[in-house]
Amino acid sequence: RHKLYREELNLTSPAAPLPLRPEATWLQFQLGISRDGLYPRSSPAVTRLLRDMRELPTISADYSQDEKALLGACDCSQIVKPSGVHLKLVLRFQDFGKAMFKPMRLSTKFLCCTYWGTPGTEPCGSDLVPAVATTPRLSPSPPAVPGALSLCQHSVSGCPAAWLGSPPVSPRQKREEETPEDFFYFVDFQRHNAEIAAFHLDRILDFRRVPPTVGRLINVTKEILEVTKNEVLQSVFFVSPASNVCFFAKCPYMCKTEYAVWEVNPHYCNTVREIYPYSNSNRLLNIVDMAIFDFLIGNMDRHHYEMFTKFGDDGFLLHLDNARGFGRHSHDEISILAPLSQCCIIKRSTLLRLQLLAEPEYLLSDVMRESLLQDPLTPVLTEPHLLALDRRLQLILAAVGKCIDTFGEATVVANDSRQPQSPAEHRAKLGT
Repeated sequence: RHKLYREELNLTSPAAPLPLRPEATWLQFQLGISRDGLYPRSSPAVTRLLRDMRELPTISADYSQDEKALLGACDCSQIVKPSGVHLKLVLRFQDFGKAMFKPMRLSTKFLCCTYWGTPGTEPCGSDLVPAVATTPRLSPSPPAVPGALSLCQHSVSGCPAAWLGSPPVSPRQKREEETPEDFFYFVDFQRHNAEIAAFHLDRILDFRRVPPTVGRLINVTKEILEVTKNEVLQSVFFVSPASNVCFFAKCPYMCKTEYAVWEVNPHYCNTVREIYPYSNSNRLLNIVDMAIFDFLIGNMDRHHYEMFTKFGDDGFLLHLDNARGFGRHSHDEISILAPLSQCCIIKRSTLLRLQLLAEPEYLLSDVMRESLLQDPLTPVLTEPHLLALDRRLQLILAAVGKCIDTFGEATVVANDSRQPQSPAEHRAKLGT
């Protein structure tokens, strides 16, 4: 059926990929990864990468490794945790870059996209899909449905997973709507705008551990269906009675009822801090950073962490898969802060940045509001979510203050400054 469709429209194969260029933005980005973060402060490569992920056309599309594992089509030993409730596709560009695409869910069972008769030229309500893009593992994505683009790293100890039909409520959560109170976190919506906002917040906090992410409209007919060679992916596309091109995802439902061990054991930190590498490296401090980040965005869906193993035990943690953040602006989930409140330690650099963002002239909500204006899908967050950041920041500072009152500043605030190493000692090397 798809072959006949392509022949009827006289579709030709996309142009041959260009030769690998050393100046390709995804390559420059990867060469800038160090043990301190995914990219340096004020990195020009990130600015160019965000632009390319917004604009470059796709030449191929395929399921992510996690999706293939769920389908039994790849080695599951490569996957950290092949589960989840969100479809993820890998889109490739002519410069060999790749981006992970997370389409925004529009229906309980399937997503209707571009007009079938003249692909990409006659939108039909849900023709364009907002997308989110993150850093290159090898590249970026295209326009037509609300979704999210994310890039994986070759050296990461795993990538995200699949998609599932939405909970028995409205088929699409509007940005001004909150997640219902009686939802467990594992049936919450996956929000493409949460991935975008998480990248901006991570950069403002100077963590630089969320892959670059940008919103984009994807034409699913021209930029997914017509370029994919995966027959399974082709088979999930169909034409609706309204002549819309739709596609659906197939994956097992997984009710992940587990909670982070911090949340069920109030003395867990006493055990953890005696165990290597948490006992004598930055690992525990990095976990506290991640808890602060998750608390600010309201993300309870953090079951494990990932990091670059090539940087050893002192490598930073990757803040991946943030689509369940920014669900409830009226509720602050204090349990997420358990690593901070139990261990009572925090990096001095993190504390100083948080204190700065609490000052009236540098309010976190104001800085985020201005930063998010750069994204093509603006407005990314509603005003209540922005104001919730200021409220939660005060709660974090109050928790730190309580720890200092109990144990003293010298014990709680860790000096994380270090002498800079030569680039050759800690930069990611191409092909390794």
